[in-house]
Amino acid sequence: MNRQDDASTGLPGPADLVTAVGIDHVRLVYDYLDAGDLDSCASLLHDGVVLELPGLPPFHGRPAVLHTHFGHSAPRTRYEIDRVVGQDRSVVATGRRVVPGTDGQDLRFVDVFTIADDGMVLSCTRYYHVAP
Repeated sequence: MNRQDDASTGLPGPADLVTAVGIDHVRLVYDYLDAGDLDSCASLLHDGVVLELPGLPPFHGRPAVLHTHFGHSAPRTRYEIDRVVGQDRSVVATGRRVVPGTDGQDLRFVDVFTIADDGMVLSCTRYYHVAP
């Protein structure tokens, strides 16, 4: 790796500080969702954030996105993140959505985030792994 490589993402190419901040914000979003901390989670979302979940229409704006995350999740749902990578103001996170009392029936997911120019989360599209 040379000085032009982006140490924050582990990918070759020029460092992009906005993407690096976005990676940190994505990790924090999951931490705040796990903790049930609505205000802290909101502080990482762009005013015009869009959330797309499978089988539902897109949710637009901070209040709608927060209501969706906190209103559609079972209490004590947590996210176990396997990997977070980012490049060119896009961040991808993979992991499992763990709901207590489901006897290991965790949902594997991939979230694809877009990061705004100010480093805030601008959009998230979620994909779930399902058996064929």
